[in-house]
Amino acid sequence: MLLIVLSVSLLVFAAALLVIVTAGSRVNKPAVARLAALDRGLASVKHQDHEDKATDIRREEQKLSAIPWLNGILNRMDLSAAAGLFLYQAGVKATLGALILTSIVGSGVVWYIGYLRSGAAFPAVLFAACVLPMPYLYVRHKRSQRLSALEQQLPEAIAMMVGAIRVGHSLIASLGTVGQESPEPIGGEFRKCFEEQNYGTDLRTAFVNLTVRAPIQDLRIFVAAVLIQKESGGNLGEVLEKVAQTTRERFRLKKQVSVHTAQGRLTGWILSILPVALGTAMYFMNPDVMSVLWKKPVGIKMLFAAAAMDVVGGLIIRKIVRIRV
Repeated sequence: MLLIVLSVSLLVFAAALLVIVTAGSRVNKPAVARLAALDRGLASVKHQDHEDKATDIRREEQKLSAIPWLNGILNRMDLSAAAGLFLYQAGVKATLGALILTSIVGSGVVWYIGYLRSGAAFPAVLFAACVLPMPYLYVRHKRSQRLSALEQQLPEAIAMMVGAIRVGHSLIASLGTVGQESPEPIGGEFRKCFEEQNYGTDLRTAFVNLTVRAPIQDLRIFVAAVLIQKESGGNLGEVLEKVAQTTRERFRLKKQVSVHTAQGRLTGWILSILPVALGTAMYFMNPDVMSVLWKKPVGIKMLFAAAAMDVVGGLIIRKIVRIRV
């Protein structure tokens, strides 16, 4: 029976993916053709008109889903800017609509399997609720990893700028050097900043956009130091050298704090996951005993109380071990 349920669920999931991919292919081809036509037209107009149309193209490209009706709903909710920035910071190519559909389909499949396996709606809803935020947690984890990589690569990138400035390059030329020579993701971010400034964006605006794309404290310190030096004057090489040293020491201190709090963080994860894992294992070993928790009113109250205490305990441990540097 379980194999039949799994087969049906996989077929439903495959059909949903087929619909998504098919809808995406129908939408992307006309969009590519329109963008190519606009590129050909932009080559024969004046510079000011070119800037206006380029802005319109960027606005059209911000699609939240390949499915038209879902894209319309998400656009009416005004999620384009926040969702696009969040996905960009995570380095994820998927759209917001694809993540939402994956979350809904995945939780629906888990609920279906759980309901057929247990014969009760409450545990099935509980398992489905655990699966529902998985795509968001995945994107958030990827964003955290990318920002951590940016923070780790920043001191070396600033040191490279210091070397370029000391051999006679300007600030903008040193930005271009870092964008070309540094690895991803720091090289891509500095390259975007360099290209924005070359295309006519004010230097302050280009640096502010850099801090928006990469919201880390060390990068804000670097941008503030550069902008203050541009207004007040001074030796830019020495200023950036001090900034590189400061960011390197802050990164070293953060890693030391992370090492000292590793045991507390592991304890929090174990204590949060252990009740759920133990309850699931006991259910598969003896379903009749565990089913009392959702077949009787007292058991349901105990489940709610246990879930609330588990969440509150995890948040308290997270608050204790999360030390800001």
